Amino acid sequence: MPNMSLNKVKMPEQEPDIRNKNFKEVALGYEEKMAVEEAQRCLNCKTKPCVSGCPVNVKIPEFIQLVAAEKFEEAYYKIKETNSLPAICGRVCPQETQCEQLCVRAKKGESVGIGRLERFVADWYMKNVNKDVKKPESNGIKVAVVGSGPAGLTCAGDLAKLGYEVTIFEAFHVPGGVLMYGIPEFRLPKALVQEEIQTVKDLGVDIRTNMVIGKVFSIDELKDEGYKAVFIGSGAGLPSFMGIPGENYNGVYSANEFLTRINLMGAYKFPDNDTPVFVGKNVAVVGGGNVAMDAARSAKRLGAENVYIIYRRSEAEMPARLEEVHHAKEEGIIFKVLTNPKQILGTEEGWVKGIECVEMELGEPDKSGRRRPIEKKGSEHIIDLETVIIAIGQSPNPLISKTTPGLNIQSWGGIIVEEETGATSKPGVYAGGDAVTGAATVILAMGAGKKAAEAIHKKLSEEQ
Repeated sequence: MPNMSLNKVKMPEQEPDIRNKNFKEVALGYEEKMAVEEAQRCLNCKTKPCVSGCPVNVKIPEFIQLVAAEKFEEAYYKIKETNSLPAICGRVCPQETQCEQLCVRAKKGESVGIGRLERFVADWYMKNVNKDVKKPESNGIKVAVVGSGPAGLTCAGDLAKLGYEVTIFEAFHVPGGVLMYGIPEFRLPKALVQEEIQTVKDLGVDIRTNMVIGKVFSIDELKDEGYKAVFIGSGAGLPSFMGIPGENYNGVYSANEFLTRINLMGAYKFPDNDTPVFVGKNVAVVGGGNVAMDAARSAKRLGAENVYIIYRRSEAEMPARLEEVHHAKEEGIIFKVLTNPKQILGTEEGWVKGIECVEMELGEPDKSGRRRPIEKKGSEHIIDLETVIIAIGQSPNPLISKTTPGLNIQSWGGIIVEEETGATSKPGVYAGGDAVTGAATVILAMGAGKKAAEAIHKKLSEEQ
């Protein structure tokens, strides 16, 4: 009989007043008994609506039924049929707006905890099973992948399973892309990321680091080297700023730089690690997305006494996951919504000393469908602080587009592709993930990498 409880099995977590002082993972994961209990809430629907909400088409009811039967290893193999990075997806995918949103159980009560179960299965496998991955037989065809983030890893892994000789060219000194530099340790442990990347390497994928495509090689030069197709999954690492006075003061960071110093360079371990990061007692983070939450929660862990989220719309319009907003509030982050910065104030020595803001009210909806914020006259006020972190979005670095003749891009820098295949305007070149969409989610990038791998395989098979 199914477990008809209306609520998910509660996820064990570190207490807020403890976790906001360390970088250990917040959610501790299900134990076996908890996972089985949650899996038994799945009705194993014939129509499987949850699967249609997954960008990589994980066979959700099938793997959950295996968990319910305590066949955890088999459940892992079922997930891996379509998902190369289950331990990562189980942690950072916005399941509440994808697979879980379509779960039948959500009509009365909470959905099945699909993400929590995916994480459990992946973690259980890593802990309990140690099997060598058999490298597929090579077909001798070389494919290049630019970037080792979620889109690139997925595309590379799927092509390697089909026998292609895949080389990933990664600009940083370690692979992982945004999984390594963008998402904090307390949400996504870096050792786990590298462990999942190793499963892609075990398929025969060659990852070359410190390879900035557009500098070391151009896309055309990769094709001249014998790569029959190129997939661009280079992400969106170019930060956006507000264009207000004072953004050049010392103590102003882009969220991209701030999080890269902490996550990739390990600044939270300074001076044991070489890279420092300055955080004052009072910190403002401008923005309302997941990146803003990550930056604010990281600043709190680095010793800031007061951390403010400054967002020009109301909390209801915030694009961040509800879970991230909830965790941030628990950890003592102060939300100043319907507030917009006008200028950053500084000392004579060039350091931040405050931020001038104005209160907002919501008017009619704009093109995004959200109500447009309008300034309240006479509501200017100053918040005293020493650090400002701008988290209002990123766009693709123009290096590849500027060095690739014939590659069509959007006015804001995103590569133009055919939606179903990832094919660009340049023959033999495909793209996906944040390099196409701008900053989005890990799972959407993985979905794009999967589509591109299918299209590349189809095209190269036809040419043989």
